[in-house]
This record gives sequence, C-alpha cells and structure tokens, in this order.
Amino acid sequence: MRRPLPLSSLRRWLALVILCGFGLQLFFVARIVSMRFIDPESTAFQRSELVRVVRKSDALTWRQDWVARSLHPNAIKRAVIASEDDIFASHGGVQWDALEKAWNKNAKAQARAEARAQAKASSAKSVKVVGGSTITQQLAKNVFLSGERTLLRKGQELILTLVIEHTLSKQRILEIYLNSVEWGEGVFGVEAAAQHYFRHPAHQLNPWECARLAVMLPRPKYYEKFPHSPYLAGRAQTILARMPQVELP
Repeated sequence: MRRPLPLSSLRRWLALVILCGFGLQLFFVARIVSMRFIDPESTAFQRSELVRVVRKSDALTWRQDWVARSLHPNAIKRAVIASEDDIFASHGGVQWDALEKAWNKNAKAQARAEARAQAKASSAKSVKVVGGSTITQQLAKNVFLSGERTLLRKGQELILTLVIEHTLSKQRILEIYLNSVEWGEGVFGVEAAAQHYFRHPAHQLNPWECARLAVMLPRPKYYEKFPHSPYLAGRAQTILARMPQVELP
C-alpha cells in the first residue's frame, strides 16, 4: 500500500505549482509588452497548424506576409469588425453579454443532442459551438494558447485578453490580428489572403472583397473549399451594407 505524501511535501509541490503558474503569467505579460514594438513571428495556433499540415502531407504550402497597418485598407478593418466584433473600438476586451449568450446556447444545443441520442439509443452527434469571442480574445487565444476547450484555458484567455487591452492600443491589436489570423489552409494574414483569393495585394482590396474575406473568418478552410457557397455571398452583402456604420479605433 502506497503511503500518502507528507504534508510538507504537498506544500512544496503546491508552492512549486503556484510558482510555475506565476512565472508563466510573467512570461505572457513580457510577450504582450514586447508586441507593442515587435511583430510576433508566429502564433501558437500557427505552430500547431504547421505540425498538423506537415503530418498530413509532405507538400507544404505556407504563406504569411506581414504588412504595416498603414497598408491595411479601412474597408478590411470595417468588414472584420462588422463581422467578428461590432463594438471592438469601445469595449474593454470582452463582450460579457455575448459570452453569456454563447455559453447558454452551446449548453442548450448539447442538451438537445444528448436527449436525441438517448431517445434513439445512439451516440450524440457533434454540436455546432458558438463563439462569442471578441477580436482581442481571438488574438489572445491564437497567439498564446492551444485550441482545446476547457474552463482553465478559457480563464487564461480572459486574463490574457484584459492584459492585451491594457497594454496594446486598439490599432495595434487589430494590426496583429489582421496579420496573423487564418484565412485558409496555410494562409495567414490579410496580405496572404488577398494574394491567395484575389491575386493582388491587400491595399488593393475593394469593399466587396473585404466583406467576403471577413465572412470567411469563422470557417476559413470550409469556405476555401466552397467559395461559391450561397451563405458566403449573402452574408458578404450584409457585411458590406454594415461597413459604413462601423467605428474604427
């Protein structure tokens, strides 16, 4: 029979865990502060995607071209904000109402799926997960965290989001986001997306092209395979109509 660890050992382990956690937070803060002046070379999400793509195929197509925010047309900024985070310029990093609604909607969807599965005596089908994340939350998750969905990871995301909002300007947050967000298989950033889908640089994107790119963001790999999706076209028209009312930071 194994003996339980002495109380002193448990305390040492607990202190070590707390110290490591504190050190990790300091590392994150240092990285965020450095992002005020240094463009991040890659994100945690990009690195995980690189590993996945390499494992899947020997033929690696990868593109990311960082461009300064002065070369990002206002149309792409307005389109992305209209599509992903309509009050980006004024919130403090988190839209708590949207987050609560997304949480409740996901819980109800999961409950319905489980009820159907029990009624049919079969396994539950996968449920579409609603996000509710702001642009700043998406940036925090993509730059620093894994894609797993746990309460611990979500809590870390919220902490990083608040630090980012208090450390970086809204203009800088949007610049990093537009240069690093995924727009297809191995396609990261608006410059790479503009070249990939429209064969010209980002600063030449017209408003309709910007709206179309913005609508792709929640499911870029899917819409890359189905570029003529009726939803994509219809939603792009909706975003195009909303763009003039968007407040830029």
